[in-house]
Amino acid sequence: MVFSASPRLRVKLFMTFASLIHEAAQALKFNRQRSILTTISLAWGVACFVILYSYGDGFHLALRTAFRTVGQDLVLMFGGNTSSQAGGERAGRRIRLETTDVDEIRTTVPLVLAISPEMMDGGRTVVHEHRSYATMVRSVRPSYGRIRNMSVESGRWLDQEDENQKRRVAVLGAEAAGKLFGEVPPEGEDITIDGLRFTVTGVLQTKTEIANYNAPDNECVFIPFETASLFRDLKYPDDIVWMPANPVFRETAVRQVTETLARLHNFSPNDDHAVRTFVFNEYMRLVDTMGIALRVVLGFVGTLTLAIGGVGLANIMLVSVTQRTREIGILKSIGATQRAILSQFLLEAVAIVTVGGVLGVAVGWAVTWYLGGLPLLGPLFHTTHGEGDVHLGISTFAVVTSTALLEAVGLIAGLLPAIKAARLDPIESLRYE
Repeated sequence: MVFSASPRLRVKLFMTFASLIHEAAQALKFNRQRSILTTISLAWGVACFVILYSYGDGFHLALRTAFRTVGQDLVLMFGGNTSSQAGGERAGRRIRLETTDVDEIRTTVPLVLAISPEMMDGGRTVVHEHRSYATMVRSVRPSYGRIRNMSVESGRWLDQEDENQKRRVAVLGAEAAGKLFGEVPPEGEDITIDGLRFTVTGVLQTKTEIANYNAPDNECVFIPFETASLFRDLKYPDDIVWMPANPVFRETAVRQVTETLARLHNFSPNDDHAVRTFVFNEYMRLVDTMGIALRVVLGFVGTLTLAIGGVGLANIMLVSVTQRTREIGILKSIGATQRAILSQFLLEAVAIVTVGGVLGVAVGWAVTWYLGGLPLLGPLFHTTHGEGDVHLGISTFAVVTSTALLEAVGLIAGLLPAIKAARLDPIESLRYE
């Protein structure tokens, strides 16, 4: 019944959405090779965008992880000089932090989760048998390990009994252990620090550390703070390290600790020069800026790749309009509207773009899954645990963005040829050879 209907009815059926899809599919099938090549070029563009953006995400995460190895939420305080008068004291007075300040802060500032004084003695001679190594010895309390993200590769970290009994024990950084022991396990072995015998209790996991102060942790030797009295007076530590109980209260904690020190040392809490405070988390913005900049660059490269695929699609569609000029003339002569012609060519473009997008996301996922991770800081720090590597993973943002860009490119690339086809004069089209 339908096939014997009048030409007017057939035109109405042609204008239906199902008919438009059928006509578009037939056109793509007829130009199979051209359609496949165009789809592959668009799929390649999407895959490049997804892979590049995934690398940017992984690179940013690797930088953040490497920066945080210095301390999860480290706050570092050094003594300074007053810049204003307070409590009858003159300006320019030297402020020296004391070990007793640590106990006072722990008692009076509940927003401080962990705190430790620190002595840093550079150039100490550490000896094991015939091997000698000049390095920095850090004298710290057990809580220091939590503040500074110390992960022990083997053995154990310093504990409270070591501190209370002033034990001569030491924890070695990964590089220090390699210099002194090579491939031999250091735990339980003896070393001497400036002639005094210490027993090694543990070795730290190698840190992919891009931020530190004075010396990288990998090169240092760590001993209990009280044991450091064998080398020097403990009244004035070189610095105080601590971390807030919650990052949300970081600024409040810094202010309260500063106020406590101001009360103890008789200076104005508003005097920023009396005690120098370094909140390492504030420097994370620099790392984030680097990561964002890289993602923008890689995203731009991926967008250009998509745009190139879009130009190819536009050329293919223009060629298609030229080759199908007589077909368009026949359709318009039996009553097909400009809207119907426009819709058919747009559907062809959208079909190519959609298939290309799905294939591109699939290829991008497969490549990122196969690669898994790429080395970044691992070879530099000689680590094998992958902490400093770029771990690839499909980003939802990358998939959504690449798909949206591809659809936009496809519509723009297909629109001009479709408009050209819709505006062809049917009489001229029928005469076209």
